[in-house]
Amino acid sequence: MLYTSLISRLGMEQTTDTILLVRPHRFRKNEQTAVNNYFQEDSSLENINASALREFDNFIRLLNQHKVNVFVVQDDGRNDTPDSIFPNNCISFHKRTVVLYPMFAENRRLERQLNILQHLEQWGLTFDDVVDYTRYEDEGRFLEGTGSLVLDRKHRMAYCSLSPRAEAGLVHEFCLDLGFTPFLFEATQTVGDIRLPIYHTNVMMSIGSRFAVVCLESLDNLYYQDLLVNQLQQAGKQIIAISEEQMQHFAGNILEIKSTDGQPLIVMSSQAYNAFTQQQLSKLSTYGEVLHAPLDTIETCGGGSARCMIAEVFY
Repeated sequence: MLYTSLISRLGMEQTTDTILLVRPHRFRKNEQTAVNNYFQEDSSLENINASALREFDNFIRLLNQHKVNVFVVQDDGRNDTPDSIFPNNCISFHKRTVVLYPMFAENRRLERQLNILQHLEQWGLTFDDVVDYTRYEDEGRFLEGTGSLVLDRKHRMAYCSLSPRAEAGLVHEFCLDLGFTPFLFEATQTVGDIRLPIYHTNVMMSIGSRFAVVCLESLDNLYYQDLLVNQLQQAGKQIIAISEEQMQHFAGNILEIKSTDGQPLIVMSSQAYNAFTQQQLSKLSTYGEVLHAPLDTIETCGGGSARCMIAEVFY
């Protein structure tokens, strides 16, 4: 565990102007994650990787145009890492502290060989401490970064929907080590005729500086719905409730960041943007400029969207 002196210096800002993304080498539908990521689908495209690269590069251009510090690590292709485009599951950054996470799929563990910290060091970004939970993979215990954990950094709350990729005990350990308070619940989605756990919390909710987008319909337990609403309201968040259908279009998988001149930006895919109602977009736009780019191939095959692609860098 980290010492109190370390916890006390962790950043309290909700957003950052510096982010890290990984440009894929061999993107495709990952058969190892598809067992419990029900957002993944098969694609009829002949060259999925080329299409994903076009979407990725257009996304980077959009972010650069809006004055975001974007660091891009190129997947070197040495390993079979079809999901390397989603680095926020493997690593998260907190003032001068890095956290490494235990991953459910074996081929996702190979993403650590991209040596992201070495790349950041070459770019002048260094960290004092590394909190490493990857040893829990040997015990079959998993917690997949800011996919599993949706963080209110300012109020030190860690929201987590429990699933095969998010174990309660590890959430508590993270919170003790990093100085957060856990808020655990179970979010589900309809798959065929049954309700099954949502694989990552960040597809059903997003926390901004002053807003929260959340799919309350995914909490079948009305008691926990009320608890979640009350907690978010106590933190001063305006709740923008989305439907399960909107969630399926990645309306929950959005992220507030900021430009280098401090302007708030709310980043999402074009599919997510089109899923919001005009009233919801109007509310969001009061908290930042809404940016969107088409990520259809990445969303279809990868089962993740804009937020999943971004690892926020606090240093």
